[in-house]
Amino acid sequence: MKKHILVYSQYFFPEQFRINDICLDLVKRGYKVSVVTGIPNYPDGFFYEGYNWRKKRFENWKGIDIYRVPIIPRGKNSIQLSINYLSFVLGSKLKQGSLPTDVDLVFTYEVSPMTQALPAVWYSKKMEVPHIIYVMDLWPENVTGVTGVTSNFVVRPLNKMVDYIYNHSSKILTSSRSFKKTIEHRGIKGKKIEYWPQYAEELYTKRKRENNKVEVEKSYVPSFVFAGNLGEGQGLEILPKAAKKLKDQNLLIRFVLIGDGRDKDNLIRMIEKLNVTEYFTFIERQPAELIPYYLAKFDVGLIILNENEIFSRTIPAKLQSLMACGMPILLSANGEVQNIIREANNGLIGNAGNVEEFVENVKTFLKYDREEIDRLRLNSLNYNKKYFDKNKLMNQLVQIFEEEINCSKIKHY
Repeated sequence: MKKHILVYSQYFFPEQFRINDICLDLVKRGYKVSVVTGIPNYPDGFFYEGYNWRKKRFENWKGIDIYRVPIIPRGKNSIQLSINYLSFVLGSKLKQGSLPTDVDLVFTYEVSPMTQALPAVWYSKKMEVPHIIYVMDLWPENVTGVTGVTSNFVVRPLNKMVDYIYNHSSKILTSSRSFKKTIEHRGIKGKKIEYWPQYAEELYTKRKRENNKVEVEKSYVPSFVFAGNLGEGQGLEILPKAAKKLKDQNLLIRFVLIGDGRDKDNLIRMIEKLNVTEYFTFIERQPAELIPYYLAKFDVGLIILNENEIFSRTIPAKLQSLMACGMPILLSANGEVQNIIREANNGLIGNAGNVEEFVENVKTFLKYDREEIDRLRLNSLNYNKKYFDKNKLMNQLVQIFEEEINCSKIKHY
């Protein structure tokens, strides 16, 4: 009989998150996989066409059973976002009576919010099976860092919730080494925590610049591309500020932004206010399978994060995607991700929010010849293959699953 993994992830297909690929790979490896998720509404904040509280509440996608719980969409403000988080917890609790009972392990894929792990813990306790959480966003640090809220009225219950989740998880996986250290400081034993970096799906691979898969406006100036969520935490306001300084120096380049998000309108207003619209091209959110073809059309990949303590411990998922596509990288972020770029020697580094550094790095890229750019591309590919290879990492994940399942069966024997 196939071993059954029940996944809790507030975001899942057709939303574009790496958990989709993890689940598909588990199915290929012979596991039965079910997913508890919400009604798709990320990142725009409203339900996708064809989905609502009545439609497609259960579906099977490529062999994966998907149980969709009723939630309130994210909307466009922090109040509705908070309600969205809480509605997933409540909806998941109400859904437990109709979930499969032949589960061997519960796995939480935790990008914010951490609250989604609560019903996962509850169900693992009910079924008396192990719970593993994969932490990609630290709470409450992420909440305080992004919102600026530091009141004990908010932080204390969040800390209690996080401690409860960690203490009732048999294994904690982290997407960065810094996260591992932070969780240990909460009193969680180090042997319970394991660093498991993200990988790039197989679709992320180097493509030909001249590909006909996608069409983009031809640019006769160097182009820097950002693909992903245009959200408040990204720190993308550095781009119009940099464009203004470059314009003052009569240096014309192109910033290409692929995607949508809660901060897109504010970013456009800032671009218009600084009178630098000629420096920007916006491309609507694209299917993940097309992103490598878009990236190939441009010169340098951008990774940008706000100046924030929590972000300095984060390794953004787009790092692996850009590396797998052989992109040189221009980084504007602090902390652990800087160490990786230095070690890989595949790009230029600037501190988060430092416009002057960012502009100087852009100018340095403009001086590079084709041979230097090709060297950076090769370094990206080589580092990705060595440290972020999908097959190696999935082998490691499956081994962790098997160990926890076997250990649980021995305890109950």
